[in-house]
Amino acid sequence: MKDHHVSLSIILVMALGSNTHAQEMAAPPMVVIDQNEKRVVEPPPHGKIGLSTAYRITDGIAGRTMEFRRRTLHKDAAIGIHPINHDEVYYVLSGKGIVQSDGETKTLTAGMAAYLYRGANVGIRQIGDHPLDIIISYPVVGKP
Repeated sequence: MKDHHVSLSIILVMALGSNTHAQEMAAPPMVVIDQNEKRVVEPPPHGKIGLSTAYRITDGIAGRTMEFRRRTLHKDAAIGIHPINHDEVYYVLSGKGIVQSDGETKTLTAGMAAYLYRGANVGIRQIGDHPLDIIISYPVVGKP
Protein backbone atom coordinates (compact mmCIF):
# COMPACT_ATOMS: atom_id res chain seq x y z
CA MET A 1 0.00 0.00 0.00
CA LYS A 2 2.88 2.32 0.78
CA ASP A 3 4.24 1.83 -2.77
CA HIS A 4 0.81 2.76 -4.11
CA HIS A 5 0.90 6.09 -2.20
CA VAL A 6 4.43 6.83 -3.41
CA SER A 7 3.42 6.14 -7.02
CA LEU A 8 0.32 8.29 -6.66
CA SER A 9 2.41 11.09 -5.15
CA ILE A 10 4.84 10.93 -8.06
CA ILE A 11 1.96 11.07 -10.55
CA LEU A 12 0.43 14.08 -8.76
CA VAL A 13 3.74 15.94 -8.68
CA MET A 14 4.24 15.22 -12.38
CA ALA A 15 0.70 16.34 -13.20
CA LEU A 16 0.99 19.51 -11.15
CA GLY A 17 4.36 20.23 -12.69
CA SER A 18 2.90 19.76 -16.17
CA ASN A 19 -0.03 21.97 -15.29
CA THR A 20 2.28 24.70 -14.07
CA HIS A 21 4.27 24.41 -17.29
CA ALA A 22 1.03 24.59 -19.31
CA GLN A 23 0.02 27.75 -17.43
CA GLU A 24 3.41 29.30 -18.20
CA MET A 25 2.88 28.43 -21.88
CA ALA A 26 -0.68 29.77 -22.03
CA ALA A 27 -1.73 31.53 -25.20
CA PRO A 28 -1.70 35.31 -25.18
CA PRO A 29 -5.08 37.05 -25.13
CA MET A 30 -6.89 37.36 -28.44
CA VAL A 31 -6.48 40.46 -30.57
CA VAL A 32 -9.51 42.06 -32.22
CA ILE A 33 -8.79 44.18 -35.28
CA ASP A 34 -10.97 46.69 -37.11
CA GLN A 35 -9.91 46.40 -40.75
CA ASN A 36 -10.68 50.08 -41.32
CA GLU A 37 -7.87 51.00 -38.93
CA LYS A 38 -5.49 49.08 -41.23
CA ARG A 39 -6.77 50.57 -44.54
CA VAL A 40 -4.30 52.09 -47.02
CA VAL A 41 -4.85 53.05 -50.68
CA GLU A 42 -1.68 52.21 -52.61
CA PRO A 43 -0.35 50.47 -55.70
CA PRO A 44 -0.39 46.68 -55.23
CA PRO A 45 2.88 44.92 -54.42
CA HIS A 46 5.16 43.24 -56.94
CA GLY A 47 5.03 45.65 -59.84
CA LYS A 48 2.80 48.48 -58.62
CA ILE A 49 0.25 47.78 -61.36
CA GLY A 50 -2.74 50.10 -60.85
CA LEU A 51 -4.23 50.95 -57.46
CA SER A 52 -5.56 48.91 -54.58
CA THR A 53 -7.01 49.28 -51.13
CA ALA A 54 -4.95 47.25 -48.68
CA TYR A 55 -6.09 46.09 -45.25
CA ARG A 56 -2.96 44.77 -43.49
CA ILE A 57 -5.08 43.16 -40.81
CA THR A 58 -2.41 41.21 -38.91
CA ASP A 59 0.43 43.76 -39.17
CA GLY A 60 1.67 44.79 -35.75
CA ILE A 61 0.40 41.75 -33.86
CA ALA A 62 3.21 40.58 -31.59
CA GLY A 63 4.27 36.96 -31.96
CA ARG A 64 2.05 36.21 -34.95
CA THR A 65 2.88 33.21 -37.09
CA MET A 66 0.60 34.01 -40.02
CA GLU A 67 -0.42 36.91 -42.22
CA PHE A 68 -4.07 37.61 -42.96
CA ARG A 69 -4.71 40.47 -45.35
CA ARG A 70 -7.49 41.82 -47.47
CA ARG A 71 -6.77 43.67 -50.69
CA THR A 72 -9.18 45.22 -53.16
CA LEU A 73 -7.63 45.47 -56.61
CA HIS A 74 -9.17 48.42 -58.44
CA LYS A 75 -9.96 48.29 -62.19
CA ASP A 76 -7.04 46.79 -64.16
CA ALA A 77 -4.82 46.44 -61.07
CA ALA A 78 -2.62 43.42 -60.34
CA ILE A 79 -0.32 41.88 -57.79
CA GLY A 80 2.55 41.20 -60.15
CA ILE A 81 4.15 37.81 -60.69
CA HIS A 82 6.58 37.06 -57.86
CA PRO A 83 8.18 34.01 -56.23
CA ILE A 84 6.80 32.85 -52.86
CA ASN A 85 8.79 31.08 -50.15
CA HIS A 86 5.69 29.73 -48.35
CA ASP A 87 2.29 28.32 -49.26
CA GLU A 88 -0.28 31.06 -49.80
CA VAL A 89 -4.04 31.32 -50.32
CA TYR A 90 -5.94 33.90 -52.38
CA TYR A 91 -9.66 33.83 -51.52
CA VAL A 92 -12.09 35.92 -53.59
CA LEU A 93 -14.76 37.86 -51.69
CA SER A 94 -16.15 39.62 -54.78
CA GLY A 95 -15.24 40.53 -58.32
CA LYS A 96 -13.37 38.53 -60.92
CA GLY A 97 -9.69 37.91 -61.42
CA ILE A 98 -7.09 35.79 -63.13
CA VAL A 99 -4.59 34.04 -60.88
CA GLN A 100 -1.30 32.76 -62.22
CA SER A 101 1.07 30.15 -60.81
CA ASP A 102 4.15 29.13 -62.78
CA GLY A 103 2.53 30.09 -66.08
CA GLU A 104 -0.80 28.34 -65.45
CA THR A 105 -3.78 30.72 -65.29
CA LYS A 106 -7.24 30.25 -63.83
CA THR A 107 -10.23 32.57 -63.50
CA LEU A 108 -11.48 33.16 -59.96
CA THR A 109 -14.82 34.59 -58.85
CA ALA A 110 -16.54 35.11 -55.47
CA GLY A 111 -16.28 32.09 -53.21
CA MET A 112 -13.29 30.59 -55.03
CA ALA A 113 -9.78 30.18 -53.65
CA ALA A 114 -6.38 29.47 -55.17
CA TYR A 115 -3.95 27.47 -53.02
CA LEU A 116 -0.45 28.40 -54.15
CA TYR A 117 2.65 26.40 -53.26
CA ARG A 118 6.04 27.47 -51.96
CA GLY A 119 8.53 27.92 -54.77
CA ALA A 120 5.96 29.01 -57.39
CA ASN A 121 5.90 32.32 -59.22
CA VAL A 122 2.43 33.72 -58.57
CA GLY A 123 0.25 36.79 -59.13
CA ILE A 124 -3.34 37.88 -59.57
CA ARG A 125 -5.03 40.45 -61.82
CA GLN A 126 -8.43 42.12 -61.64
CA ILE A 127 -10.65 41.67 -64.72
CA GLY A 128 -14.23 42.69 -65.39
CA ASP A 129 -16.28 45.71 -64.37
CA HIS A 130 -15.96 45.47 -60.58
CA PRO A 131 -12.99 45.60 -58.20
CA LEU A 132 -11.46 42.27 -57.18
CA ASP A 133 -11.74 41.92 -53.39
CA ILE A 134 -9.52 39.15 -51.99
CA ILE A 135 -8.19 37.74 -48.75
CA ILE A 136 -4.53 36.71 -48.79
CA SER A 137 -3.18 34.43 -46.07
CA TYR A 138 0.22 32.85 -45.56
CA PRO A 139 2.59 31.84 -42.77
CA VAL A 140 5.15 34.30 -41.48
CA VAL A 141 8.50 33.02 -42.74
CA GLY A 142 11.75 34.42 -41.40
CA LYS A 143 10.15 36.97 -39.08
CA PRO A 144 10.03 36.86 -35.27
